[in-house]
Amino acid sequence: MLNFENVGLRYGTGSEILSDVSFSIEPQSFQFLTGPSGAGKTTLLKLVLLSLKPTRGRIEIFGQDTASLDKDAITAIRRRIGVVFQDFRLLDHLTLYENVALPLRVLGRAESSYRAEVVELLRWVGLDERKLCLPSVLSGGEKQRAAIARALIVRPELLLADEPTGNLDPTLARRLLRLFVELHKTGTSVVIATHDLALMDQYDSARRLVLADGRLHVFE
Repeated sequence: MLNFENVGLRYGTGSEILSDVSFSIEPQSFQFLTGPSGAGKTTLLKLVLLSLKPTRGRIEIFGQDTASLDKDAITAIRRRIGVVFQDFRLLDHLTLYENVALPLRVLGRAESSYRAEVVELLRWVGLDERKLCLPSVLSGGEKQRAAIARALIVRPELLLADEPTGNLDPTLARRLLRLFVELHKTGTSVVIATHDLALMDQYDSARRLVLADGRLHVFE
């Protein structure tokens, strides 16, 4: 599904932020991406999402070498990836239902074809009774679950979550982790970037990708 070979990244003429990063992600796998603040976790996720290009090395996603992809091919790959950002990125003028349904609207699907699907997903993340609310009245945990629902509505083959439990209490963090584990069981590969050791210990069978000093270490 994803393969990095000796990937390096630097900005301008500065020293490399990431150096000789090599790893693979298999279909239907679950892994934590961890490391100290500033280690480059978000940067690595941006490379996976193709919003950054490596300075050197090779990245292959879904069997395609990303170096030669045009804009349309990159868009097609991104549609196969779900992303949960740290800042949620919900649109304030849309209801929770409309925010979650937005990716399907962008794809041109008629509402009648996805209404039940969106409602069921909101029920799955515990937000079915909040579907007509605007983001401004939601708690931080509710916004986080809404962002997860929006990422999942396109049924991604790969889910990237950047510090999805940041600033949440331990109980809600565990609940969100259970959602990711259930998603993994349905066949989606999951990558959770986090520095929360207690969260990772809740699912200690997951592989850990550890970034330190610009290099990646893999612990099975």
